[in-house]
Amino acid sequence: MAAREMYEARTEALLEPIAAANGCEIYDVEYVKEGSDWYLRAYIDKAGGVSIDDCENVSRALSDKLDAEDFIPDAYILEVSSPGLGRALKKDRHLEKSLGQEVELKTYKPIEQGAVRQKEFTGILKAYDKDTVTIKSENQTEEMVFAKADIAVIRLTLDF
Repeated sequence: MAAREMYEARTEALLEPIAAANGCEIYDVEYVKEGSDWYLRAYIDKAGGVSIDDCENVSRALSDKLDAEDFIPDAYILEVSSPGLGRALKKDRHLEKSLGQEVELKTYKPIEQGAVRQKEFTGILKAYDKDTVTIKSENQTEEMVFAKADIAVIRLTLDF
């Protein structure tokens, strides 16, 4: 396990009781470098949406736990937030909750779709398994099946 994955897993373990005590669930935890800074991001969610107070309460409690455990040697910026409306669907549990909803899917390389090669697709999330994701577009009669390895990002679409 890479250090990044270990930091994310340990943070998620610390976050679990904090999120539960605040009526939230963990959506995702990521440890990423952007420019010269490291970010430890915890995304929380709950029915009806996450408030700024939820984020603040979870952030304070998590910060205290992280300071006590002190297992990340690098300086980092802690962020606690909602995953947002156009949330990325990274894990199987995200896909499960999003079945039947409209998603936007982007692939690493263009894929032949009729006479057109494209990298962006929109449709209703119909199914997934360990290797594939299936969507059905309004203007298509057949479902489109994508290998997970070919998907750069899949996220919920924003309806305005």
